[in-house]
Amino acid sequence: MTETNFIAFEYFEQRIPKTMQNAYIDGYANFGWAVIDQTPDIGKNTVTLKLKRDRNLPEKANLNRLQKQFEQEMAAATGLERSKASYPTIIAMTIGLIGTAFMAGSVFAVTNHLVILCAILAVPAFIGWALGYFSYGWAKTRRIAKVAPILAQAYDAAAAYCQQAFQLLH
Repeated sequence: MTETNFIAFEYFEQRIPKTMQNAYIDGYANFGWAVIDQTPDIGKNTVTLKLKRDRNLPEKANLNRLQKQFEQEMAAATGLERSKASYPTIIAMTIGLIGTAFMAGSVFAVTNHLVILCAILAVPAFIGWALGYFSYGWAKTRRIAKVAPILAQAYDAAAAYCQQAFQLLH
């Protein structure tokens, strides 16, 4: 091996959401990184990527700056993707919890021999439970519609950083 063929590598390890794995792998390739291992994290919805690249890349400072911006956009996109399910879950659980509070009042009323009050409180309890179930789909549809343009902007910004990095490398 001659001195001109020598390549020193730098290594990088990143834990990412399993659902975003392909987007991260494609993105990191534009910054000169090559995946050497991807390990699913046991019991979690994440994957650990192990990457390497040539330590002597030109424009390395600019690549690192663009990579940080890419990672920030991807983190924002990950949060938005997660909010598509978490926000509706919170809405549905809150409505169901309110229904449960009415049911607790109904149970306390029946233990005090207030049957009419028990029946009156049971009606909103059952309605709350039913609305909790149906509100999830409604809230999820609304949340997806609300975050879709913001999510598209985050993905577009991440792609722009990848394109700039690609141009620096080639």
